[in-house]
Order: sequence, then structure tokens, then C-alpha cells
Amino acid sequence: MSGKVVAVAGATGLVGTRMLETLVERNFPVKQLKLLASERSRGKFLAFRGEQIPVEVLDENSFKGVDIALFSAGGGTSKKFSPIAARAGCVVIDNSSAWRMDPKVPLVVPEVNAEAAKHHEGIIANPNCSTIQLVCVLKPLHDAATILRVVVSTYQAVSGAGVNALEELMAQTRAVLEGRTPECKIFPHPIAFNCIPQIPQGDAFDKNGYTTEEIKMINETKKIMGDDSIRLTATTVRVPVHTGHSESVNVETKEKLTADRAREILSRAPGVVVQDDPARQLYPLAVNAAGKGDTYVGRIREDLSHPSALDMWIVSDNLLKGAAYNAVQIAELL
Repeated sequence: MSGKVVAVAGATGLVGTRMLETLVERNFPVKQLKLLASERSRGKFLAFRGEQIPVEVLDENSFKGVDIALFSAGGGTSKKFSPIAARAGCVVIDNSSAWRMDPKVPLVVPEVNAEAAKHHEGIIANPNCSTIQLVCVLKPLHDAATILRVVVSTYQAVSGAGVNALEELMAQTRAVLEGRTPECKIFPHPIAFNCIPQIPQGDAFDKNGYTTEEIKMINETKKIMGDDSIRLTATTVRVPVHTGHSESVNVETKEKLTADRAREILSRAPGVVVQDDPARQLYPLAVNAAGKGDTYVGRIREDLSHPSALDMWIVSDNLLKGAAYNAVQIAELL
């Protein structure tokens, strides 16, 4: 049989299950599938192309004969098992932050820097979910007019923090509507009917007042775009949305871009959909982006406070283009 032996590590998680769905939807040539997870998932089965596949416990011997492994099992697990998988002849596509800034590991968004995937040494990193949708829009603008500075504020869905965080959102929402005090286990403050400017939720702020999520966006954008001269600052915020990250972005360019020119450029950009007709109240919405693999951009307008800057609104499904979909696209490049 033609095709690849594919392993999914962290197969029972939110992103892992989306990886399985994406492999089916994109008709990836899977000859054999191995589902890997922690001891907690022993005995579970997951559906794949009409079959029930058993979940195996991830260990040092899991990657014998595997061609490609999609990892979404956390940074610690990836640090331990990715080199083991690579030594076994498997190519790892890792969704954690463990390898993203390693100079020997390509950090890939296929619409932006597909060529980088060819230069792997057994591990390829999948970028942060918020970074992926940002660079899909920034890259074509950078090619046209050279981006000098970016200011981004994110509105990130609760699904980005995992299934337990989603359960907390639902429980807190019910509690508030019923007049009870919401209980916080995952987040430091109630997420229901609230916004929390701290991602990850248990993260400490650095000496400059930034969170690791904000630093990731800064550093990863420069690496993916291949330009350390781009100045970028970020504020990342968790909002009570189920799925779909949104971003308010201000972009300063060396050469002036009109809003119409930017729309024209972005309408031709791979993986980008322009939704920008304010007269009809058409602009990207998280509820519409959920379940789709594209990145949506709208509210494109010239910054009234700057002669060569644009404002825009970018939305994408954080579990798909921000994670599973991008990982499978990388596998397709291989």
C-alpha cells in the first residue's frame, strides 16, 4: 500500500482530535495510524476513516517504523520524545513551544515560509496559534511595502487553554446566570463575562511586564518572516469565546499602502480571505471562522494618526489553522 505511517502524540486532546479530523478532510495518505497518549488514555479508542483505532501509551518504542509524527502533547513530552522519534527515522511536527526558537529547527507556516521545512533535522516546529494567523497576513504586506513595526492585541478563545478551561468557562457561565459565585480552577480570575490580560493563565510576567505568550509572538514572527528588523509589541488577552482567536493589528510600513491596495494584495494571498464591507457589517467573526482552515482579515483602514500605517482585524480558528491544520499542511510539504 502507498502512503505514510503516521503517529499522533496527544491524540485524545483538543488539538489531537482536530489533527485526526484534518488528516481525513485533506485526504492525507495515511497507510497506518498510531494514536499515542498518556497512561490516562489507555484503553480508549478513537474513530478514523470508519475504524476504531486503539490509543497506545506513548513510550520510547512508539516510533519504530513511523514516517511522520504529529505532536500535541505538551512541551515537556516533546522535549523528551521528539529526539527519540527523530533518531528512529521519523519526522516530528511539534505543536508545543519546545523547539520553536531552536536555531536548528525550522518554524513553519506553509503559506509564508514553506521552503524552511526542507531544512529540518528530524523536527519541525508548529508556531504559536496567534502567530500563525498574524504572519499569514503580514507576509504579503511585508513583501509589498516592508513592514517596520507591528502593534497587536489578541482576543484569544478559551479552547486555546485546553478542554479543562472550556469546561471552566461553561461552569462559570452557568454559575453567573444562576446568581452563584463562579469557581476558578484553571484561570486566576473568572473567565465568564470577563477578559483576562494574562496568557498563559498561570504565567509569571517578565521584568518588562510581558507574558511568555507575548514574547512568543514577537520572537516567532521575526523568525518566520526571516527579518529581525521588524519591531513588534503584543498584548495577549483571554476572552470568553469558545473557538477562534481575533487580533487587532496596527502595521507601519516603509512604503505607504492604501487600504484599497492592502485589500488587493491580501485578496491574492494564499490561505487568506478578505471580509471587509463595513456598509454590510461584513468583517471577520470568530463564530464564522470556527471549523475553517483559512485566516480572515477585515476592518482594513488607514491609520489616521500615522501617514504610513494600517489598522486591521484578523481572525482564525486557533485549533485548526492555529494548530492541527497547519501541522497537517507541513506534513503535506514533506
